[in-house]
Amino acid sequence: MSHMITADLVDLDLSASTKEAAARALAERMVAQGRVTDLEGFLGDVAAREAQMPTGLDGGIGIPHCRSTHVTEPTLAFGRSAAGIDFGAPDGPADLIFLIAAPAGADDAHLTILSSLARQLMNTDFTSALRAATDGDTAAALIRGDETPSAPQAPSAAREGADADVSASGSTTAGSEDSGTGANATASAAQGAVSAAGAAGAASQAGASEDTAAAPVAASACAAAATTAQAPGASAPAQANPAGAGSASDSGERPFRIVAVTSCPTGIAHTYMAAESLENAGREAGVELIVETQGSAGFTRLDPAVIAAADGVIFAHDVPVRDKDRFAGKPTLDVGVKAGINRPAELITEVREKAARGETSAPAPASGNTPVERAGDSTEGYGTRLRKWLMSGVSYMVPFVAAGGLLIALGFAIGGYKINKAPSVMDHFVWTQADSWGALLFQIGAVAFGFLVPVLAGYVAYGMADRPGLVPGFVGGAISLTINAGFLGGLVAGLIAGGVVMAIQKINIPAALRGIMPVVVIPLISSAIVGFLMFVVIGKPIATAQKGLTSWLNGLTGTNAILLGALLGLMMCFDLGGPVNKVAYTFATAGIAVSNPSDSAMKIMAAVMAAGMVPPLAMALATTVRGKLFTHTERENGKAAWVLGASFISEGAIPFAAADPLRVIPSAMVGGALTGALSMAFGATLRAPHGGIFVVPLIGNPLLYLIAIAAGVCATTALVVLLKGMRKQTPESPATDPATNAANPTKGSKQPVAA
Repeated sequence: MSHMITADLVDLDLSASTKEAAARALAERMVAQGRVTDLEGFLGDVAAREAQMPTGLDGGIGIPHCRSTHVTEPTLAFGRSAAGIDFGAPDGPADLIFLIAAPAGADDAHLTILSSLARQLMNTDFTSALRAATDGDTAAALIRGDETPSAPQAPSAAREGADADVSASGSTTAGSEDSGTGANATASAAQGAVSAAGAAGAASQAGASEDTAAAPVAASACAAAATTAQAPGASAPAQANPAGAGSASDSGERPFRIVAVTSCPTGIAHTYMAAESLENAGREAGVELIVETQGSAGFTRLDPAVIAAADGVIFAHDVPVRDKDRFAGKPTLDVGVKAGINRPAELITEVREKAARGETSAPAPASGNTPVERAGDSTEGYGTRLRKWLMSGVSYMVPFVAAGGLLIALGFAIGGYKINKAPSVMDHFVWTQADSWGALLFQIGAVAFGFLVPVLAGYVAYGMADRPGLVPGFVGGAISLTINAGFLGGLVAGLIAGGVVMAIQKINIPAALRGIMPVVVIPLISSAIVGFLMFVVIGKPIATAQKGLTSWLNGLTGTNAILLGALLGLMMCFDLGGPVNKVAYTFATAGIAVSNPSDSAMKIMAAVMAAGMVPPLAMALATTVRGKLFTHTERENGKAAWVLGASFISEGAIPFAAADPLRVIPSAMVGGALTGALSMAFGATLRAPHGGIFVVPLIGNPLLYLIAIAAGVCATTALVVLLKGMRKQTPESPATDPATNAANPTKGSKQPVAA
């Protein structure tokens, strides 16, 4: 912030009585310095931002801010009010007001200023020094980081009660508990303890300047993280209280370990303030506390080993915690982000009490949604990470396929097979005509399908490089559609986009440029590189390959089509929702992911869905006809498998496969291959990518389709019963079931997800 604030932008005797008057007084200084070109227009933008959410922070701070077309360069003005001004903070009026102005579209400057300032505001030496500053030059130098804040000799009258507990040496007095600040009492005590011990004397500089980010203090490391695109998330662990009389470290015991996640709707101020407050409270309490800040520029995941070693978890957030199931099974406290700022010591105490009582959150499900944040763990092999990246894109694409496919199928069902030739419903729509409704559904579905390839590419890149990968990923996916490279082009574009962003993030960027990296530099450079490669280098070969694959599928007839159906059936039943199953399913959905899919593509989709229904239905039937071959738990699972199989959820057979893979999986593969082959032979078609028996009315040749499924189910059931009947039987008794379950912990634990 070296040039964002000068002495001319400081008003230490701000006389305004309202937040509007305060903003005007500070904005007039910006106008006088040529930083703002239109006072009224700028104030309108400030008011609009203030209307969205109050900008008052606990501890007597107001940070009105906005982006505006009337701002010429990133600017910060500071005012100090003796009477205090209401900016909507819960603890009362603000006496320190920071007006932040950024040019329109300059999210980079906006986020950099706010996140860096937020860290500084949790340093009581910094805020106390501002309250004690006697001239504008000193205040501007403190905010820029040109001058190191030290404990003031005499705090200003406006906040005397809040800061009287801070002495010139930085130690705290008993008065801090009753100071009335609410937000900063704990942080003040922690800061004083660090100062008194003489350890990490640079702690007072944490966040004071981007140039001090290398200071060997946990808070300082976090301040650097707040302004870097490469690692805007996890901070260094908070150390045990250096003053630490009676601490766990001094007694030789391992200190209590806590991991925390902080986030807020804007991902700027409160995110980093809560992190700073928790870290300070952790030092005071003598616990090891590491924070993952899920801010606006992405985040760095905590090391899985650190999470595994943690004794408790604190979520201080106002938006959903990303990849939350990493922390499952541990004592967890879930609160709003302001609780992390205002009462961090209480949160630490509460989570310790939960741990003492043995209260834990529910364990992570064995399966379920596949959040993209899991993709690409650094401890995994490249092949595993590549599969996760691809599956991340596919998992985000599938809902578009499902919605678009079902809408298009309904459009054909209502309007007939020529509905794709209907004019736009904007030009012709008759409320009483079925054809108009059919055309409406078809055209909505076609629009949904238009997002498939960009979404696929965007979220493959997202899985690799987090949010910075989205822009080049979507751009590459859109280009793939433009050059007719289709699904294959989208996959390649996503991988290239993610790789380019990851490479850029590894470059050592000067501190002055880090703030603009995630919003300007990375999107600009990565989109240009991806666009060049897709348009000029690899786009045409991919488009040619896509055209060849389409021609091959359209040419499949007779024996070739039947063999393909059998192969897809084998793949669908090999791992019951695993990678091989997903490859077959993705291959099928890619074929129908256009507004007018070929007949061959719809046959492939029908064969894949039919085969995927076989394993759970067969297990359900087997437990019904020969229940004695299965345990009580398996028979109960069999009842649920009827519904799962009918809904095309292949995972319904996983409990059976986990308990007896050598008999169940080969049997399922035989039945799936038979069903896939028969479905192709019967010429059944399907425009919808999911739904099981509930979309039978949308299937071509539905009766023969159901016969194909029934044949596969019967074949698998017969084989399972035969193979299980051949093994030596052990009489079942109620006492044996728990042992069976204990020996097979995965039985029944797999939560069903869509195939």
